[in-house]
Amino acid sequence: MLWGGNLISIRIGVDSVPPLWSAFWRMALGVFFVTAWALRRGVVIWPPQRERWPLFILSLLFTVQIALLNSGTALTSPGFGVVILNSYAVFANITGHFFPGMEKPINRARALGLALSIAGMVVLTFGQSASKLAPNPMAGNALLVLSALLLGVRQVYTRWLVQHIEPTRTVVWQIAGSVPLFLAMAAASEPPVHGHLTREAVIAILYQGAIVAGICFIIWAELLKRHAAGTLSMFAFLVPITGIALSSVFFDEPLRITLLAGGVLVLGGVYIVTRD
Repeated sequence: MLWGGNLISIRIGVDSVPPLWSAFWRMALGVFFVTAWALRRGVVIWPPQRERWPLFILSLLFTVQIALLNSGTALTSPGFGVVILNSYAVFANITGHFFPGMEKPINRARALGLALSIAGMVVLTFGQSASKLAPNPMAGNALLVLSALLLGVRQVYTRWLVQHIEPTRTVVWQIAGSVPLFLAMAAASEPPVHGHLTREAVIAILYQGAIVAGICFIIWAELLKRHAAGTLSMFAFLVPITGIALSSVFFDEPLRITLLAGGVLVLGGVYIVTRD
């Protein structure tokens, strides 16, 4: 449910703080929490030489994925965006198919699930008209599809990395490595704020950094030590449902038929793909 508020907080924040600056402040705050957690667990933070290039690639994937997420969210509604982003499991399965041992083979049932989710993403991408909340929904939804694609690729790549690298170190460095990258991109392309900095934007960025990039990552990692990943993945279905509900509360976003139809297709496909 906390993750479901991520796109809501991003949409609130980018109205005052541009997308790349929002990402920079979020990650600068989040890295404090995950580093403190890693040190408390006694994990060696500084990577040996052999790990630095793979971790740099991870942080680069992470940076581009979050940049697309924030930029897309500024152009479309959070209700549509949260469903599109949570189709990443589809892309993780397609990517993992080409890396033996990373994901299960694509059989007929899983192919059906992938097809349903892709159909749902098409409905969501093209099924929204422009509005004050969604000034350019076509472009925004397309950017979120690309973000979901990179999130799926990053999931597979991370799973491969943790076979060779301490998992906590991958969490720390995917965020830490993104901070200077976001700072450089933001400083080169965006003003620090639009107009004046609002209290709502500050609260939204604090939520993204402390809750989503910090506490949610930590809780998820701790849960993975106690429960099977397949069992936990079922709870991911709460993320788009919570996101749609919160978007309705914060932005009075109506439950359009295309949002409901696309959501059912995406979530149904993801369920077929991820179930044992």
